[in-house]
Amino acid sequence: MVDVQAQLGAVERTVGSTEVDGAPARVQSLAQRYPSPIDDVWSAVTDPARIARWFLPVSGDLRLGGRYQTEGNAGGEILECDPPAGDRARYRVTWEFGGGMSWLEVRLTGEGDSTRFELEHVAREADVPAEMWETFGPGATGVGWDGGLLGLALHLSAPDTAMTPEQGQAWALSDEGMAFNRGAADAWAEASILAGTDRETARRQAAATFGFYAGEPGTSGEGADPTGGDPAHAAR
Repeated sequence: MVDVQAQLGAVERTVGSTEVDGAPARVQSLAQRYPSPIDDVWSAVTDPARIARWFLPVSGDLRLGGRYQTEGNAGGEILECDPPAGDRARYRVTWEFGGGMSWLEVRLTGEGDSTRFELEHVAREADVPAEMWETFGPGATGVGWDGGLLGLALHLSAPDTAMTPEQGQAWALSDEGMAFNRGAADAWAEASILAGTDRETARRQAAATFGFYAGEPGTSGEGADPTGGDPAHAAR
């Protein structure tokens, strides 16, 4: 059993803007505090054997400057990697899928026996079809990343018995999984409203996003996958 409401409430979500090489870009950020020390969380998010247990199998030259590939999904280049030094650690990679590229950064902050995990996803506005953003908003990828944070939470709390990615796919279709995706879509709508989106538009986008994850007809953006190769969508 997953405490859906507790997990949804444990995640901080923000939507913002920045620039990449002078071009406007959108930023989606998620943060959650895990009751595990920083060395354990770092291992969970960098060790291929552990990543495969809560996210997706990953292969490649997993070092600074090397390239990685997630199974059946995106790959990219490892741009920065700073293992734990004191209470800080981070890595930054490109996220390349379907001919497009965005950027991910994971930051860890040790807080005694707990660790604050932050994930930042940056995508140039021009690389996201305008009609896709208008239809789905930030929930398209955000809901998938919520699934990733849930997977990490379950793995860290019970690494030997937590759901595998394959089990997670089946769980996502259960009543509990549907409630999670609906709640995550609504939470991203609230983050979007705080970023300046009008409430009616944000709620419409949340409904469309949930419809996609629920497999409802007429919500796929004319056959396009609004997750943009989000690995959490595949894993969950």
